[in-house]
Amino acid sequence: MHTLLDLRGVIPTFIPISDGKLHDVKVLDILPVEAGAFYVMDRGYLDFARLYQMDQARAFFVTRAKRGMDAQRVYSTATDRATGVMCDPRVAWNGFYASQDYPAHLRRIRFKDPGSGKTLVFLTNNMLLPPLTIAALYKSRWQVEFFFKWIKQHLRIKKFLGTSENAVKTQIWCAVSTYVLIAIVKKELQLEASLYTLLQILSVSVFEKTEISCALQLDPQAPEMPIDANQLSLFES
Repeated sequence: MHTLLDLRGVIPTFIPISDGKLHDVKVLDILPVEAGAFYVMDRGYLDFARLYQMDQARAFFVTRAKRGMDAQRVYSTATDRATGVMCDPRVAWNGFYASQDYPAHLRRIRFKDPGSGKTLVFLTNNMLLPPLTIAALYKSRWQVEFFFKWIKQHLRIKKFLGTSENAVKTQIWCAVSTYVLIAIVKKELQLEASLYTLLQILSVSVFEKTEISCALQLDPQAPEMPIDANQLSLFES
């Protein structure tokens, strides 16, 4: 499942589902490109020919450079290293295929994260925004990671039962449908427990013959379990 997340509302706007054998970079061939928009992606989507098509569509991209990329500096912009920006040059590619696929200049920003001390190198076709803004844009890419973490935690998809396109789609939509149904039940019964808690309760009582309103209703006055007199206390002095 490849996801384009709109950070203005933190909602997915593009979710193609493949059979698991489609390379990430090929998703750029079917990605709807909006002029003036910023597309932030990791190094798995670094393909100069496809990025140049995005540039020609008047869209902007921010990604990370790979190691060993052969480029020459055209000119540099003065930076304040105290902010973490080590350099901000415009570069042209020396390699034959890279220069053919992306004949224009790119901006290569080297940024050292003051918190972690890790050095990151960003590539972008936007020449106007401050380098710290470019670094902040890439940092926002973690919202996609949080989105997939949310899917794994709440949709209970630990592994896919099949790798075909139909199997993947069926399992994802079944999980989404279940989550939405539980959300409706939570609203109708006015339950205070979180959706995650309700899903946990149903996962262990799915085969019990209990009314759903009773199964999901938390009892704050539930009696404590009696302590067995024959059970030794681990922390008893």
